[in-house]
Amino acid sequence: MRVLLVEDHAELAGVVADVLRREGMAVDVAFDGAAALERTAVNDYDVVVLDRDLPGVHGDDVCRALVTAGRESRVLMLTASGAVQDRVAGLELGAEDYLAKPFALAELIARIRVLGRRRRSLPPVLVRGDVCLDAAHRLVTRAGRRLDLSPKEFAVLEVLLEADGAVISAEELLERAWDEAADPFTTTVKQTIMRLRRKLGEPPFIETVAQAGYRV
Repeated sequence: MRVLLVEDHAELAGVVADVLRREGMAVDVAFDGAAALERTAVNDYDVVVLDRDLPGVHGDDVCRALVTAGRESRVLMLTASGAVQDRVAGLELGAEDYLAKPFALAELIARIRVLGRRRRSLPPVLVRGDVCLDAAHRLVTRAGRRLDLSPKEFAVLEVLLEADGAVISAEELLERAWDEAADPFTTTVKQTIMRLRRKLGEPPFIETVAQAGYRV
């Protein structure tokens, strides 16, 4: 899942981004509304976690711009105010969820996952053959055997399972499972696929499609 975190409090943004990355999400961070609009113009995010009270371009204006531009990203709005009228205002702007500060990180993670599944119309558990991926509980099994996957291995497998047999290119895997700092010429996708194949075991589960990408 690709997430944009828009938060002007640098320390809070760092903590939240680190937690989300440990959960296998690819996270970019913007510290103001203008930077958020720049990133959403060039990157396709599943979820935008948007602080409402931003310097410069207000969070309300960022949300309004995303809706007007027809972006499919789901917006989860954060605010220091939990008043009913503020929640209603945020939802009327086009946000799909609203969370007041301070918040529990576990709740934030759960809400982001729900929005990500909603955007792609996905069930909470992905199954193909004898492989089962439960995103909410960070659990992958094959033939009932639990697999110990790194966050990136988990993210790559999740993207492949979401595709339901369609071919996913290495470029798309890099776009969806890594953040904007990833080198487009890196071999990290190939290396991650190799490690994932070893952990999945036999029979082979991930197929390489020549000059196209990978599928399950």
